[in-house]
Amino acid sequence: MKLNELRPAEGSTQSAWRKGRGTGSGNGKTAGKGHKGQNARSGGGVRPGFEGGQLPLYRKLPKRGFHNKFATVYATVNIGTLEHRFQDGDTVNLEVLLAKKIIRKPYDGLKVLGDGELTKKLTVQAARFTGAAKEKITAVGGQAEEV
Repeated sequence: MKLNELRPAEGSTQSAWRKGRGTGSGNGKTAGKGHKGQNARSGGGVRPGFEGGQLPLYRKLPKRGFHNKFATVYATVNIGTLEHRFQDGDTVNLEVLLAKKIIRKPYDGLKVLGDGELTKKLTVQAARFTGAAKEKITAVGGQAEEV
């Protein structure tokens, strides 16, 4: 086989959907856009949430509270989770938790919470620890390192 003989697998490709072409396609003439109007025009249509000029729902609903867009958001993990997923003597950090899919997103760092029991000696590296979490880690001989 040569490079010029390569072809896609049978049935893996489809020919382009050619709008505005006459007989057979069913998409000739107005190309499925109907007659005139905003949606028939080039670049036509309305933005999401537009209600024809009526006051949109998102403007009618009350906005409550204060939303701090500068707040630090941490990925959290409980001590009990570490107990089940790691062996004695392991080092636990953000990268390891992401690799094991215990947390899904790194956000602004890792925060360890104190829910659950710990019996294994772990070295835990995180941005923040709750008091209970730090206490439980050090009580079994592990290390709680703030990174």
